[in-house]
Amino acid sequence: MLFNRFSIFLVLLFITGFISELKAQAPKKPTSAEIYEDIKKLNFLGSVLYVAAHPDDENTRMISYLANSVKANVAYLSLTRGDGGQNLIGSEIRELLGVIRTQELLAARRVDGGNQMFTRANDFGYSKHPDETLKIWDEDEVFADVVWGIRKWQPDVIINRFDHRTPGTNHGHHTTSAMLSVKAFDLVNNPNIYPEQLKYVETWQPKRLFFNTGWWFFGGRDAFAKADKSNLTSMDVGVYFPSLGKSNNEIAAESRSMHKCQGFGSSGTRGSELEYLELIKGNMPKDKSNLFEGVNTTWTRVRGGAPIGKILNRVQLEFDHDNPGSSVPDLLQAYKMIKSLKDGYWRNVKLKEIKEVISACMALYLEVVAANTSVTPGQEINLNFEAVNRSSVDLSIVSMTILPEKFDSTLNLRLENNQRTRFSKKVVIPEDIALTNPYWLNEEGSLGVYKVDNQLLRGLPETPRTFKVRFQMMVEGTPLTIEKDVVYKRTDPVYGEVYQPFEVIPPVAANFTEKVVLFATEGGKEVGVIVKAGKADVEGTLTLELPAGWKAEPEEIDFKLKLKGEEKRVSFQLFPPNEQSEGYMRPIVKYGDREFNKGMVFINYDHIPTQTVIQESKTKIVKVNLKKAGNRIGYVMGAGDEVPTALEQIGYDVTILEDRDMTVNNLQRYDAIIMGIRAYNTNKRLRFHQPKLMEYVKRGGTMVVQYNTSSRFSRMGFPMEEIGPYPLKISRDRVSVEDAEVRILEPDHPVLNHPNKITSKDFDGWVQERGLYFPNEWDENYQAILSSNDPGEPARDGGLLVTEYGDGYYVYTGYSWFRELPAGVPGAFRLFTNLISLGKEIRP
Repeated sequence: MLFNRFSIFLVLLFITGFISELKAQAPKKPTSAEIYEDIKKLNFLGSVLYVAAHPDDENTRMISYLANSVKANVAYLSLTRGDGGQNLIGSEIRELLGVIRTQELLAARRVDGGNQMFTRANDFGYSKHPDETLKIWDEDEVFADVVWGIRKWQPDVIINRFDHRTPGTNHGHHTTSAMLSVKAFDLVNNPNIYPEQLKYVETWQPKRLFFNTGWWFFGGRDAFAKADKSNLTSMDVGVYFPSLGKSNNEIAAESRSMHKCQGFGSSGTRGSELEYLELIKGNMPKDKSNLFEGVNTTWTRVRGGAPIGKILNRVQLEFDHDNPGSSVPDLLQAYKMIKSLKDGYWRNVKLKEIKEVISACMALYLEVVAANTSVTPGQEINLNFEAVNRSSVDLSIVSMTILPEKFDSTLNLRLENNQRTRFSKKVVIPEDIALTNPYWLNEEGSLGVYKVDNQLLRGLPETPRTFKVRFQMMVEGTPLTIEKDVVYKRTDPVYGEVYQPFEVIPPVAANFTEKVVLFATEGGKEVGVIVKAGKADVEGTLTLELPAGWKAEPEEIDFKLKLKGEEKRVSFQLFPPNEQSEGYMRPIVKYGDREFNKGMVFINYDHIPTQTVIQESKTKIVKVNLKKAGNRIGYVMGAGDEVPTALEQIGYDVTILEDRDMTVNNLQRYDAIIMGIRAYNTNKRLRFHQPKLMEYVKRGGTMVVQYNTSSRFSRMGFPMEEIGPYPLKISRDRVSVEDAEVRILEPDHPVLNHPNKITSKDFDGWVQERGLYFPNEWDENYQAILSSNDPGEPARDGGLLVTEYGDGYYVYTGYSWFRELPAGVPGAFRLFTNLISLGKEIRP
């Protein structure tokens, strides 16, 4: 029943332009200038699809220009959600990072006026060649999604961010995005290609396909100035919008700055700026500054559309900025004519747009707010309604339907000019309603693609909200249907009015307090589980599902939670087997006659809506044969990682060092100082503390520096060659294949022998990659300990460099400890412990 209802909802959403944003947010309050720009957009019937691989790959200048100046219907198709990147603002990686970057893309599109789409491709990390990318992604699956995206968006023009002809010279994901786009251009119009899609979409043939090139592709501005540009089009995207008070490039910078977890804050620029496109497929426009040359972008491209265009032209010419409501009668006439058109792409796109314009012209404030942030299936919730018509337009709410159960209420509420109408209603949530979770995380996928069986979900930026209210309005005698998602809002004493998505969550969830539990010694260890109530009066029992050979005491723990949102931490004593072992433990919560094994993760950042992720709750448990020397560690955080927590798992006493702690005397208290990932890229104070750190090493300390990128040293005012006691140069060299062979160059070095003997087996089971940003030049005082490389590439020896300095040791390492240690990789722990133990004896 649930699947059928949800599927029907998706079909309806698709028909009405389901790529639109579905997130809960503050209501839009457009100015008359913005309404006027939207009216102009109603009269342009042209579409563009911009294609690349990741969040932040898109050219926001181009998207903003096409959306706001040309008035085209623009979407960005990002093949992945950026799950494999790093995170500069928090500790979330992998799937949770993908959730953040998805929301950052949606935030960017709200700024630049574009729309957002995806495929099911998983960003599995850096790839050096399309061959590897396509093998891991499963080419047919991802190509089907690209075809689906083109058929769904029906672009007249496709623009690729990357060049399809240069495999092996760029990120494999980048080149692959262009290759699949070029391949699809010639096949999307073939009904024999993925015919199952044609139940929902039609075949389509784009007019032309471009590559968004520029001086960077030609090796520099001088080379580009001399290059043959006969096959290039260009347009000045530096236009100024008087109605917005901003240049296009200023809007584009605001959009790009939404990619905060990647550190892509940008400053706006002003003045003329050219963008260049190379024609790849189709015919070259005669007017090279007009991408749509030869494409009918007026209402005459739709059968029966010519009269609509005349009405909308009149609306545009006669628009009264002081009284937008005066345009409503003509807009309603156009609305009825659009609605009567034969079902098709432009009918559905423009029907959605004109309804929004009509609402904006009436300054209609219509909102449904839940009394709580969340609800569980079967629970009662109070909904608060507010409606205000801030115009002289004759407007009434005839009735409303609360979805998905179709609770109908007849209202017949006349909305007088600027008079607020408020009322409340209690609703029982259906037992079979879907939980509000990122749909691509509902089932376990593969390394390369997420598992999404429902065709109508594929490509959507986020999960459609099924709990909403459909209002049947009467506007100047014309029926008009408006849907509103149920939201939650509160008044914060600092930020004022704050909106959050309204979530449907399970009645009980269980999260482990640690992502990995590692045993380096004999005996048991306490394991914490936090049980959280999604509703009031929840009680039951909790047990652990364990791999063979592991044991938990007690076997079962009772819990009782009286209040909604209440949490209780319970503890088990976990005992490992004698031999080295690894696996996963899972909580089993028995509540009533049901069992639950899900955990809930909440992602809170100011620039995106709060995200609730409901996932299978599990924690990796590892018994590793490990010895260590030294105990106290000082850790300097960089871009954010979970290495300190991982080190605490094996018994280290870790202190996060603040600026005030960076004195030579204080540093001497620690057996090792470890620099977090990209610490020198993100902490400007380190240039002042570097002499103290070097003095710490000189006096007998051990310093371990994890990877940094070469490009950001100049921004921090820190010479890269001074990162260590002797010069070294960080490159872009990396080993992206996680099971690439690792060769031992210095078998007798203490770092490979004390206190743990390191062998080739210690490099088994690594995740995502070996390492990144290895140095490629270094002073002769450093010793290169290990060597590795991706297939077909030369040896990369700079991943682990060790030198003695004074009485201590300095280590620079590009190996991906920030991935391996939180993932519980035994060999990574053994080797990293050896780094910390340099120059120290094992204490009894």
